[in-house]
Amino acid sequence: MPNRTPLFDAHLACNGKMVDFAGWEMPINYGSQITEHDAVRGDAGMFDVSHMTAVDVRGERATEFFQKLIGNDVAKLAFDGKALYSGMYNEAGGVIDDLIVYRTSWGYRVVVNAGTTDKDLAWMSPIAASFGVELSPRRDLAMIAVQGPNAIAKAKAAKPDAAALIDSLQVFQGLPHGEWFFARTGYTGEDGLEISLPAGEAIAFWNQLLAAGVAPAGLGARDTLRLEAGMNLYGNEMDDSVSPLAAGMGWTIAWEPAGRDFVGRSVIEAERADRTAGKAGLLKQVGLVYEGKGVLRGHMKVVTEAGDGEITSGTFSPSLKVSIAMARVPLATKVGDTVQVDVRGTLQPARVVKMPFVRNGKKVFE
Repeated sequence: MPNRTPLFDAHLACNGKMVDFAGWEMPINYGSQITEHDAVRGDAGMFDVSHMTAVDVRGERATEFFQKLIGNDVAKLAFDGKALYSGMYNEAGGVIDDLIVYRTSWGYRVVVNAGTTDKDLAWMSPIAASFGVELSPRRDLAMIAVQGPNAIAKAKAAKPDAAALIDSLQVFQGLPHGEWFFARTGYTGEDGLEISLPAGEAIAFWNQLLAAGVAPAGLGARDTLRLEAGMNLYGNEMDDSVSPLAAGMGWTIAWEPAGRDFVGRSVIEAERADRTAGKAGLLKQVGLVYEGKGVLRGHMKVVTEAGDGEITSGTFSPSLKVSIAMARVPLATKVGDTVQVDVRGTLQPARVVKMPFVRNGKKVFE
C-alpha cells in the first residue's frame, strides 16, 4: 500500500485525484492540470512535497563529508542558510540522486528525492560514519512548495509571524523559524518558497494558504512547469547509469580545488577530457521545440547528422502552446540545428534550443 503524506486528507478535501507516485499516494491534479499550471505561472500555486526527505547533518567534519559525497563544494556556502544544488555520484560516475544542501546553524540540511530516499541513505550512511557525522532523517516534517509571482506575498499573508524572515531570504537561501524552515527555492522556474513544518501543523497551514488565494497544484502541473524551466527529473534525465555531463549537470560540479576527491570524480573528469577532445559516442543534453502534430514524449528517438539520441522528457507546453522536450543527443549537435524525432513512426522536424524554455513566466529561448 502506498505511503500517505500528512496532507492526504487535505488533498481529498480539495478533490485531488490520487495516484501512486514513487510509493506515495499523491494528487496528480485537482480537476485541471492546465489551470493549476497557469495559476503558478500567473499567480500562486502550492504543491505537497512531503514525500521528499530532509536530512539534518551534524558533526565537526560535516563539511569534509559533503566534499567527499557530492560534486559541488559546500565550502562555497559563505553564510547560514545559503544553499547549493548538486549531484551525488557512484564510483562509476553515475547519478545516484540530485539534491539541495543548505548550510545551517547546526551543520547542514540536505533534501533528497522521494523515490531515492532509501537508496540515498544507504549510500550516505557509511560515508557519514567514516567522517564521524550524524544523519537525522526528518520524517516528522511536512513540506509545502508555494510557487509563482505572488507566492511570497501570499505565503506571508498565510504566516504573518514569519513575514520578516521571508523578506530577508535571498534566492537559494533557507532559514529556520522555530520548528519551521523557509527556503527561497523551487522546481517551477518561478519565485517562491519551499516550506518545511511539523507534520501536525501541515493541514492548518495548507488551509491558510487556500484562504490567502493559493491554488492547490498536483504532480501533472509540477511536471509541465519543471520541464518548461529546463529542470531535470530523476529517473528521466538522470539515474545511476547516466553521467552528470550527459545529464546537463556539468555546471554543478566544482572542479577546484583539484585535490578534492569526491566520489566518481576520476571517471567524470576523464569523460570531461574526452568531451573537450570531441570523442565520438558521447551525448549531451539539449532542448527541443516541435510545432507539428502530436506531442513529444519520453523515449522517442531523435535522429541527428551525428547519430541518434533520445528524448528524456517531453510534453505540450501550456505556456508556449507548442511541444517541448529535453533530450540526450550526440555531442556535435548544436543549438539552432534541426533534428528529426520519431513521432508515432514518422520522422518529424524539431529545433534544438538552449534551455530553459520559460523563466519567470516568459519565453527565454530564441
